[in-house]
Amino acid sequence: MPMWADKILYIDAEAIVLDKPAGLAVTPGKAGGESLENYLDALRFGFQRFPHPVHRLDKDTSGCLLLSRNPKAHKRFAQAFEARRVEKRYVAIVDGVPPGTEGRIDLPLAKISSAEAGWRMVSRAQGQPAVTHWRLLTVKEGRALVLFKPETGRTHQLRVHAAEGLGYAISGDPIYGTGRGPMLLHALSLKVEREGKPAIEATAPLPPTFIQAGFGDDDL
Repeated sequence: MPMWADKILYIDAEAIVLDKPAGLAVTPGKAGGESLENYLDALRFGFQRFPHPVHRLDKDTSGCLLLSRNPKAHKRFAQAFEARRVEKRYVAIVDGVPPGTEGRIDLPLAKISSAEAGWRMVSRAQGQPAVTHWRLLTVKEGRALVLFKPETGRTHQLRVHAAEGLGYAISGDPIYGTGRGPMLLHALSLKVEREGKPAIEATAPLPPTFIQAGFGDDDL
């Protein structure tokens, strides 16, 4: 893992926004293995308490992850996420060019599983509500860089909405796409309003995998 000080996008007495590397799970899976929990001691930065993640990013998703630095702040931040008072923006490279330049995807999601294939999320009319706004940023060599702004925070929401809503999966997605190469989904920015205090705001630079795919900060 890189030096964590280089991955801090925002820090004060209540919060840390970390630029989480792709490939690192936020919490251990059922089979165990390395996760962010292994590094919480290194993220104390002088505090006695360990920081704790307020939300989750998929293991293969990079970018902005909010950590709380005390229990009271954690409760307030969790309530802000539940009340949809957090502004999140993601970018992804998708395997094709969606029609149009922007839109709204409204596909409820449900979890299905089987012994052979494991679990995944699918669109189902009786599923949990899930809404994502999207905007086309640029197109290169048959693939598109897309900005996503989710209203809700369902498991695998953007991945399913890209594959089923846009009609093109996120490049490298091992479940909903081809699985070839790294998954190119990045939590670009995060904004959390706070009563009586300045908002928490952070933006994570595009990771090397996006640059290697031919898309840079100038394309945002």
